[in-house]
Amino acid sequence: MGRWFRSLVGALAWLVIVVGPASAADRPNIVLVMCDDLGWGDVGFNGNQVIRTPHLDAMAAAGMKFNRFYAASAVCSPTRGSVVTGRHPYRYGIPGANSGHMKAQELTLAELLKKLGYATGHFGKWHLGTLTRTVVEANRGGPRGVKHFSPPQSNGFDVCFSTESKVPTYDPMLKPATGASGKGWDYIQDKSDAAQYNTHYWNERGEMVRDNLEGDNSRVIMDRAIPFIEASAGEGKPFLAVVWFHTPHLPVVAGPKHAGLYAEHDSYARNYFGCITAMDEQVGRLRKSLRDLEVARNTIVTFCSDNGPEGQAKNAPGSAGPFRGRKRDLYEGGVRVPGLLEWPARVKPGSTSDFPAVTSDYLPTILQIVGVKMPDRRPLDGVSLLSVLEGRMTERPQPIGFAYGGKVALTDNRYKLIRTGGGRKRKKSDTAAGKGYALFDLVIDPGETTDLAAKHPQRAGEMARTLESWLDSCRRSGAGEDYR
Repeated sequence: MGRWFRSLVGALAWLVIVVGPASAADRPNIVLVMCDDLGWGDVGFNGNQVIRTPHLDAMAAAGMKFNRFYAASAVCSPTRGSVVTGRHPYRYGIPGANSGHMKAQELTLAELLKKLGYATGHFGKWHLGTLTRTVVEANRGGPRGVKHFSPPQSNGFDVCFSTESKVPTYDPMLKPATGASGKGWDYIQDKSDAAQYNTHYWNERGEMVRDNLEGDNSRVIMDRAIPFIEASAGEGKPFLAVVWFHTPHLPVVAGPKHAGLYAEHDSYARNYFGCITAMDEQVGRLRKSLRDLEVARNTIVTFCSDNGPEGQAKNAPGSAGPFRGRKRDLYEGGVRVPGLLEWPARVKPGSTSDFPAVTSDYLPTILQIVGVKMPDRRPLDGVSLLSVLEGRMTERPQPIGFAYGGKVALTDNRYKLIRTGGGRKRKKSDTAAGKGYALFDLVIDPGETTDLAAKHPQRAGEMARTLESWLDSCRRSGAGEDYR
């Protein structure tokens, strides 16, 4: 039923799709790079003075840096789904990590671009469904999670090198036979003292990949992404490459070269910092490959994280910068993440933007750039950023809604409304007056230190009503109304 429905939707989509540029050569290549649990303050271009990220810093200087870029959720899986659907995770049924799966009725960016002749590839962490029905692996793989089987190749990707969920950031298939910590470890020098981590890479044919899996995991991923890009460029086909690094999700492990750069730090920090620098090198390798292939000018490369840093600030090395909160929070530190976009053909080097952008914006932005429209009226939570890239739009036309774990928030161009207590039953009067919510002015108080809800009850009430209306829309989507 799912495969038949997907085929029908694809056929209908192609009938009503509105084609823009006349030639495939006019359409840009697209590379969407995302890290896992990388904090806003974990990169040099946002002021980090310890972690070395020269290639990301160079990318920031060559393109546009978003000062207010948001992950759609405070954890990984929901944010990943927002990238490929343009929709909030509550609409498509992946509210948290290891929950739900990408449904056949959803239209992904890969499916839409394939209709235009794009080659499509996914490389790295998927986390939007299980990848095997038979082998017990990862968090849900095998018979125990068969109802959540939804690999990248079932969602529009031609080429895949994907894991269901996390792996160590060095020697990704291994862990110490004894004494392994959930936070990470120093790299295993004697492989006889190792055990299988039991999360695997899978290709587009549903086969477990067994070769070239040693060393830095970011390099292992890029070893698959770059040949895909080379093959597509060699055939003259535009390409979509989704590169989702595991770095620096726990367990963090760095090889001797990169751990050695931070030898003065303890093991946790040494491996955390080292794996980020190793990942940064692969971003540099990617950008050099695009230049060597002479496709860099008309290739859009984005970079972001899926949420804020793991752990508590007092005992974890990840940095949320000046922002309140971390992963699993809807305060800025949980959802404001590093955000870059490089496109030499259209984006001026050294550009910066205070426009509040979100991972849900990727899909509508790309669709406008390639000249197509969504084939139906299902609600999107993202907006096109093309006018932002061109310097013609400075204010967001619709706010960004957040919902995770009983917490909800709404962000517009200046203010943020947040409710963190999900247990209490709300009254209509609360919404009308903004009671039960906190209101922050992110322009003058980005650290969210001063609650203005009592001082500005009218604004808080208006934003609360907007937030509740948006949540009602998400509930209707979650109930399947968008698919009818």
